[in-house]
Amino acid sequence: MAYKTVQINPVSPEPGRGTVLVIYTGGTLGMVYDVKDKQLVPFNFDQIIQRVPEIARLDFEITFLTLAQPIDSSNMTPQIWLEIAHIISQHYQIYDSFVILHGTDTMAYTASALSFLLEGLNKPVILTGAQLPIGVARSDARENFITALEIAAATLDNGNPVISEVCIYFNSKLLRGNRSKKQESSDFNAFHSENYPHLANAGVRIDYNFPFITPYNPETTLTVQPVMDTQVAFLKMFPGIHERVVFSILGIEGLKGVVLETYGAGNATTEKWFLDAVGNAIDRGIVIFNVSQCDGGRVTQGQYQTSKFLKDAGVVSGSDITAEAAITKMMYVFGKQGKVDVPGLLGNALRGEMSN
Repeated sequence: MAYKTVQINPVSPEPGRGTVLVIYTGGTLGMVYDVKDKQLVPFNFDQIIQRVPEIARLDFEITFLTLAQPIDSSNMTPQIWLEIAHIISQHYQIYDSFVILHGTDTMAYTASALSFLLEGLNKPVILTGAQLPIGVARSDARENFITALEIAAATLDNGNPVISEVCIYFNSKLLRGNRSKKQESSDFNAFHSENYPHLANAGVRIDYNFPFITPYNPETTLTVQPVMDTQVAFLKMFPGIHERVVFSILGIEGLKGVVLETYGAGNATTEKWFLDAVGNAIDRGIVIFNVSQCDGGRVTQGQYQTSKFLKDAGVVSGSDITAEAAITKMMYVFGKQGKVDVPGLLGNALRGEMSN
């Protein structure tokens, strides 16, 4: 597929300078207000220097690549995740790092999905976006974008990248992508990572939290899984949930897995009809992944009677994984070819997305 690209060379190029590929998928950051039509429209990245002149002063080479059809992130799909992963794979030997400009609504899903799809990753992949368009005077777009670029290009004294995993940078915080959740729709502090420390905090300088950053591994080779299986669903517990709802979801034709969003430490109703529904689903081969509705803490199946029956039935504990990481991990695992231990892969950390 042909993509539009724009290259920005630094003002003062250094020998051996770094290279960053910026992938624009859509979202608020790349929008400007059209006075004539009185609506937000994507701006042309040919004019990026006029919008963000600071990037011309960065000491590394930047190339912009725009998806053929940029989208609102509410229209994000697993097929586009695969396309983004393919773009990174195709350009992996050319660029040192990658920045993805993305709408905020599904950014945590995309970051989680890419963390699984990009197996053997040892280069930075930083997602960022904005709550206000880049054409607005008070926009957070410039700081988010410029700092994401700087983090992507950052290297250690030995020349290795500081970051070699998929992350989200937003509002002065660098977060592990598959540990992140969107928490605000109207505040600049849009993302948090309740169960995992920040990987970096940006102030006057960028302070990295090295003990929690995935170490660089020069021996790995990037591979991209070509399939994600979407025969999965969420089932969220709430007081008064009707058995028809539960049986309808668990009875979906072709369903392979369900992320069960439970109360607290992994608890659910012990009504007989619910126990029967869960047991019958597991007997039919449906994998159920227990994830807490709480942002913090973890699932501890068996701590209370209201979760012990789930453990006994064969429900997989999600520990402290986010719902976003859980559903994308399930798509990834079911997309693997050949004989796969699905519960074993789901119940153990693959990319630092959960505590074992």
